[in-house]
Amino acid sequence: MQPPCTATKDNWPPEYVPVWAWRQQQLEAMRADPVIMAGALVYYRTHPVDFINHWMDTYDPRNAGKTTPAKMPFIMFERQAEMVEFIMAMLSGEENGLMEKARDMGASWVCCAVSVWLWRFWDGAAVGWGSRKEQLVDKIGDPDSLFEKMRMLIRGIPREFWPEGFNESDHMTYMRIINPKTGATITGEAGDNIGRGGRKLIYFKDEAAHFERPEKIEAALADNTRVQIDISSVNGLGNVFHRRREAGVEWTGGEAHKGVTNVFVMDWRDHPAKDEKWYQARRKKAEADGLLHVFAQEVDRNYAASVDGVIIPNAWIKAAIDAHVKLGFEPTGATIAGLDVADEGGDKNALAARKGAVLEAADDWGEGDTGQTTRKAIGALQGRGAVDLQYDSVGIGAGVKSEANRLASEGHLPVGIKLTPWSAGAGVLFPDKHILRDEHGNPDKASPTNKDFYSNLKAQGWWELRLRFERTYRAVTEGVTYSPDDLISLPSTLPKLRQIEKELGQATASRSTGAMKLVVDKSPPGTRSPNLADAIVMAFWPVITKKQFNLAGMAS
Repeated sequence: MQPPCTATKDNWPPEYVPVWAWRQQQLEAMRADPVIMAGALVYYRTHPVDFINHWMDTYDPRNAGKTTPAKMPFIMFERQAEMVEFIMAMLSGEENGLMEKARDMGASWVCCAVSVWLWRFWDGAAVGWGSRKEQLVDKIGDPDSLFEKMRMLIRGIPREFWPEGFNESDHMTYMRIINPKTGATITGEAGDNIGRGGRKLIYFKDEAAHFERPEKIEAALADNTRVQIDISSVNGLGNVFHRRREAGVEWTGGEAHKGVTNVFVMDWRDHPAKDEKWYQARRKKAEADGLLHVFAQEVDRNYAASVDGVIIPNAWIKAAIDAHVKLGFEPTGATIAGLDVADEGGDKNALAARKGAVLEAADDWGEGDTGQTTRKAIGALQGRGAVDLQYDSVGIGAGVKSEANRLASEGHLPVGIKLTPWSAGAGVLFPDKHILRDEHGNPDKASPTNKDFYSNLKAQGWWELRLRFERTYRAVTEGVTYSPDDLISLPSTLPKLRQIEKELGQATASRSTGAMKLVVDKSPPGTRSPNLADAIVMAFWPVITKKQFNLAGMAS
């Protein structure tokens, strides 16, 4: 009989009867032979994922009265098992972690299970838990509270795995669980008291984005633990959770990144029970209830969901994913690319390349001077035939042309790659054209001209990209017919698609004082510069020069 293992999309939901049968078989063997029991304890000391899958139970009251039991073996799905590995990597590297999650992903249950494993197997471990309200940390009999979850986990473990001398009434009290044999503890705090209870091996902060005074908590915890794990759904821009997430680096396995917050993302797509049909049904209900902004935060993990003036709505971005597949058009024509050059202070370079309306590549990187950046961008575009590389020519970016000229003079610039400067503060393209078209595609003369509507090229580029997304949204959701040259498609295979989605939905628009022209704020308070999105703007709104390729559909 095979032991339970982490579930995949192919075997979800798990079959629980074989799990119970395996557990019974193993218990009988361990009870009959102390050597087997001793070996199990040694094994599970270094295998937290297996201990959780093999012996812990979870609880979901929504299953009451259904085929699936309300109390069931805690068989984790793949992303949950990776979360356990993430926590262990943070402990090993003594670095802070942040879990950005969609709602209903079982993240709190997983962290509670790891806490119980540490309490059982790590001598002297001190695990801290905090949330914004005391009743969320512990409320006797309420499985929504963190400590009641941990009590349920411990009660579900066979007594053979309980610590020697453990007694529920003495060692599992309000906001405190003690291992009498090793001295390991799990303790809880709430609100402004978080971090006041002494030193901890690791501290979990549940729903960290929703704390009322997070700065006080950060100050208290800074000296009391080397490992903080922030767990939360998103809650707008600019708070401590969001700032920490923006400054962090996504963990992709292995050792922790040193000196920065390691970020672990739990997207709704990571749950094997959730598919596009589930998503659309939930979104439709949220829209009917007038709670689409809440849905965008809790399911799409959209920090800007409640921000006014967002240029490209999240729903439009979602509709553009694989739009070329949905609408049946192919990427055609020359390749146009955008290169956003990093400023100083931890900014990143970004390169985006598109063919026709399809974004074919997008990447960002932090290392290198302007010369290295130029060479890397040109190298990435080799083999694409004729390429027009629009580059950020302001400030540090001015060095791109110098490096390109050097490469050309030495015979190292690939044939077919042409560089065109793109200055965000420059005047608009096609200044006398009107910004809107009528239903026949002709200029709508009742609408303002480009020079009267936009403050500069940056504002025009972002708004033109917005119009592409709007047309794509209408084509996908309403069946409106447009030329593919006027649309945009984001292939689902893009490695950094989630980052692209986030950055495209970050910029806001407002009116300038005096002239009342459209201005763009790419980085609202608490956000980082959307470098990938800037590169995409340049690629989809290229500056036209005398030697420019023949580009269809660029002007409104």
